[in-house]
Parts: sequence; C-alpha cells; structure tokens
Amino acid sequence: MNRLKIKNKIRIIGALSVSVLFFTYCLDVSAKTDMSSQNYYDVSDTKEKLEEAEREKKEKEAELDSARQDLAQTQATLQGLENVKDTYQGQMAILNGNLQEVAANLEVLEASIDLKEIEINETTIELEESRETRIDQYESMKARIRFLYEGGSDGYLAILFSAEDFGEFLNYADYIEALSAYDRKMLEEYVQTEHEIEEKEAELEAEMEELQAMHEQVVEEQNRVNGLISVTAENIAITADNINMTQAAADAYEQEVDQKAAEAAAAAAEYAAIKAQYEEELRLSQLAAQSAWRNISEVTFAEGDRYLLANLIYCEAGAEPYAGQVAVGAVVINRLLSSRYPDTVTGVIYQYKQFSPVLDGHLALALANDRATASCYQAADEAMSGKTNVGNCLYFRTPIEGLTGLQIGHHIFY
Repeated sequence: MNRLKIKNKIRIIGALSVSVLFFTYCLDVSAKTDMSSQNYYDVSDTKEKLEEAEREKKEKEAELDSARQDLAQTQATLQGLENVKDTYQGQMAILNGNLQEVAANLEVLEASIDLKEIEINETTIELEESRETRIDQYESMKARIRFLYEGGSDGYLAILFSAEDFGEFLNYADYIEALSAYDRKMLEEYVQTEHEIEEKEAELEAEMEELQAMHEQVVEEQNRVNGLISVTAENIAITADNINMTQAAADAYEQEVDQKAAEAAAAAAEYAAIKAQYEEELRLSQLAAQSAWRNISEVTFAEGDRYLLANLIYCEAGAEPYAGQVAVGAVVINRLLSSRYPDTVTGVIYQYKQFSPVLDGHLALALANDRATASCYQAADEAMSGKTNVGNCLYFRTPIEGLTGLQIGHHIFY
C-alpha cells in the first residue's frame, strides 16, 4: 500500500471522526434546544418552520380563546349559583323569622291555654259548688212541698185558723205569703242556677275548643315552617355542593387558561424568533447574491472533500434523479464560492444547522459505510468541476406553498 493511499485513509478517518464528533455535538445541541424530529434539508427549512410556528401560534391562540370562553361561562354559572344560594339564604332568614314569630305565638297561646285551664278548673269548682247549692235548694223545696201537700189542702187553713186573734191571723197570713214568695224565689234561683251552669259549661267548652283549634293551627304552622326550613337548608346544601364543584371547574379552567396563555405566549415568541431567523436568512441570501464570488479555479479541494460531498449528496438526493444530485452538489459548491459562507467543503457542510443529515446522524452513518453511489460520486465530480444546473442558488428544500424557484425532482432550488 503506497503512502498516498495511507494518507487518503487517514484523511477519511479524520473526516469520519470530525463527522462523529460534530454529530455528537449536534445531538447535544438538539436536546438542549428541544428541536422537533421533522426532517429538513437546509436553512430554507426556516420558512416551513415559520409557517408551522404560525399555525401553532394560531392554534394556541384559538385554544386560549376557547379556554377563556369556558372559564367565562363557568364563572357565569358560578355567579348564578351564588345568586341562588343568596336567595335561599334570604328565604332561610325570612323563614327563621317566621318560625320565631310562630314560636312566640305558640308560647303565648300555650300560656293562654294554661290560664284558661286554670280558669276552667276554678269555674269547675264553682260549678260543683253551684250544683251542691242547687241540690240543697231542690231538697228544701221538695221537703216544703211534701209538707204542704202531703198534709192535705187544708194545711194553710189550719195554720190560719189556729190563730187566737185577728192580729195573729194576719201574722200567719203574712208568714204563709212570705213562705210562698220564698219558694217562688228559690224556684226561680234554682232555674237561674240551672241556666248559668249550662251557659258556663257551654262557654268553657267553646273556649277550650277554640284554644285547641288555635293550638293545632299554630302547631301546623310551626311544622310547615320547619318543613320549609328543612327543604331550604337542603337546597342550600345542594347549591353549596354545586358551587364547590363549579368552583373546582372554574379553578381548573383558570389553570388551563394560564397554561394556554403560557403556550400561546411561547408559540408567539417562537414564531417571532423563527420569523426573525427567516428574515435574517433572506437578508443573508440577498447579501450572498450581491457579494463577491470566487471562481472555481481559485478553489483548492482537500483530500476527502469528494468523499464527503458524495455522501452528503447521497443523504440529500440519493433517491432523486441524477440532475437533482448534481443540483445538491452545486448548492454546496455555490456556498463555497460565496464570500458569505465558509471557504471549505467541510466548513460548508458542517456549518451549524445547514444540512439535516449532519444533525440527524445520517451523514455520519453514510461516511462510516461509504454509502454514496456511483452517480453520487459523479455528481460530486461535476459540482467540484464548477458545473451547475441551478445557477447561483444557495438553498434547496422540498416544495412548500409560497416558495418559488427551480424545481428538480422533489426539490426546489433558489
């Protein structure tokens, strides 16, 4: 094996080492910057990322609006429940007032019943005494009547004729008259007592019935108010439970709003950052087009550049037609010729975040196994000779809406 071959192998191994080291570095940077797993091809990916960021921004803003609407609706429901609870509590206050009034009325009524019972007891005693008096009067009247009438009809005459003189006769006549008047009076008192007893009994019974009816009515009212209080208390408890559940939902929606607001802000910030990056890339592209360009004859290629470029072409355009492979190689060489980009093939290819196969490890694998096909090597040779089928284009990517340029195969070059 001659020294040139050994030297070439050493250079290839060096290139592989650089590739592996850079791949490791890119993976570390990718992990730190939380890059998405979507495939992209060069800085023109920024436009697609910008469009994706704009879509993401709009989605997060829509989610934020939806969360705010949910929160507003839940807060309105919560306010309604609070109003219902306030209404129930107002009703409860009124019912408690009613209950206190009913209890006071019941207390007064029970006191009246107690007084009436005392009065009834006293009247009952009086009635018993009246009944005993009535009985005595009845027995006295009965005895006198029995004496007068059982002795015959001449009883009064015998008394009158027993007088020894006229004066005594008049006295006996007055006595008989007084006795008759007394009997009539006793009879009238007896009848009056009977009426008074009957009236008093009827009056007491009516008053007792009235008091009992009033008592039952107040007790019924008390039970009714107690029932309303029980129902209202249950409604308050149910409403309180609903308030707690709705408050929990409102808290969750509020957290969601905060989360969506943070996501929307992050999406907006990412969109702004990508937009700034995209605008910067467009500016650099325009500057590159206006800046000095070297001639291919001024470029000295290093050992391993052909190997590196061919494998990059394989990774980027291995499944593309040959013209597409040449175009990818031409973009790399155009950057090499532009004063705005590195002046080596290695520098151009490994420039940070310019070619996705570098970042995702595909180029390192291709270099380790030399997967470049013959057409890829041929395309690399044509590009390194200065041949270009895309003019001075510096970028390429898969087609996206709004991007114009020269399309070769499945790539747009611009």
